[in-house]
Amino acid sequence: MKNSAPSVVRQAFYKSLPVLAGYVILGTGFGILLRNAGYGVLWAFAMSCLIYAGSMQYVGVGLISGGVSVITTILTTIMVNARHLFYSISMIERYKGAGKYKPYLIFALTDETYSLLCDGQVPEERTGNLYRFLVSLFNQSYWVTGSVIGSLLGSVLPFSTDGIEFSMTALFIASFTEQWISGGNHIPAMAGFGCSLLCLLIFGPERFLIPAMLLITVVLTVVQNRITYEKEGTE
Repeated sequence: MKNSAPSVVRQAFYKSLPVLAGYVILGTGFGILLRNAGYGVLWAFAMSCLIYAGSMQYVGVGLISGGVSVITTILTTIMVNARHLFYSISMIERYKGAGKYKPYLIFALTDETYSLLCDGQVPEERTGNLYRFLVSLFNQSYWVTGSVIGSLLGSVLPFSTDGIEFSMTALFIASFTEQWISGGNHIPAMAGFGCSLLCLLIFGPERFLIPAMLLITVVLTVVQNRITYEKEGTE
């Protein structure tokens, strides 16, 4: 059957494949860093299961090894992960009615999972929530696997993590290219690129992310409202 559970599992797995290599590599890098900071495989496993925020986990290594205060940790986490607020807002409609899957879908909405699910394309609407849940679950399993592997390897082999962060950049480029080719409407992509570049030039590489997200939200809201208005005016 087309809509059988095994079929949905296969489709979700194929959808998640672009994330596989990036998450395993980056998760491995995190596991190695955490091991070098003196925290073993159980820490790597627990952080990747319970925190599951790639960039924040990298930052977290320095926070827990440096003995910073709880307030500093909270503020740092908000600053690093503030972009997820905008992801969540844009997924409200798609996650509506997700039922038992909703808590995990909200928890597991990382950058890469968002990039895979934001197109709204599901094999079958009736199994859409299960499909999104499985894509999110596969992606986290890749990250957890990489973290554990990195922690184990870091305990026996010396590794250099120089340049490993480029894997995330490459993953974003691949996701962007796939959506550009498969999507008929390029306005969101062009708006995202233009707003990000403008904010990068104005605010610099350390402070451009939040202003870029705000500007992208405003631009897409205006564009969407205008498209809806023009469409209603022609009907």
